[in-house]
Amino acid sequence: MTARSIEIDREHAALLVVDMQPDFMPGGALQVGEGDRIVEPIAQLVESARFRVLAATQDWHPKGHVSFASSHPGRKPMDTVELYGHPQILWPDHCVQGTPGGELCRGINWNKFQVIIRKATESDCDSYSAFRNNWNAEGKRPPTGLGGYLKERGVREVFICGLARDFCVAWSSEDATAAGFRACIIWDLTRPVNPSSDDAIRRLLVRAGVKVITSDELA
Repeated sequence: MTARSIEIDREHAALLVVDMQPDFMPGGALQVGEGDRIVEPIAQLVESARFRVLAATQDWHPKGHVSFASSHPGRKPMDTVELYGHPQILWPDHCVQGTPGGELCRGINWNKFQVIIRKATESDCDSYSAFRNNWNAEGKRPPTGLGGYLKERGVREVFICGLARDFCVAWSSEDATAAGFRACIIWDLTRPVNPSSDDAIRRLLVRAGVKVITSDELA
């Protein structure tokens, strides 16, 4: 074990795999550059038995979701509107319930996961984070239930990977610390929608108390 290696307390640690779905892969409806390149190393981490608890999220939008540009006449993908007093980026239709692009991607053994949280399931509210929805019409961010589940399982530390680094992974990491977990983002096992955001995202996460690591540091 090298000086930089991170010892994982297996009994109290969870691996959280965020939104590994075809629509986020190259060629998908909302493709993330090189998203396909992290499938195999995440699959190896899942099989490594380093974590007692394995959790995942799945974007699962109903048709006509409020976050889709197609739901806002005259708007196009990547436009920003105000929704419930907060900025909302408008996305191309993606990860629609029951479509192939919304399924969990091949190459990862999802049968090993104890819990898979489907998020953004309500048509009038988006959800980036694994732990909380985005703001709703009541000005609240309702919990997804993942935080309570992990605490009931004795989890104290969450290691986070998946897509996309600058949105769902970043929000999940921040909310993990806010929920009282020690959070580590496995940087090389994520990819961003906007690569130019990397420096800002890293600073944001560090300020929030998230530890930024790489997969080769895991003991």
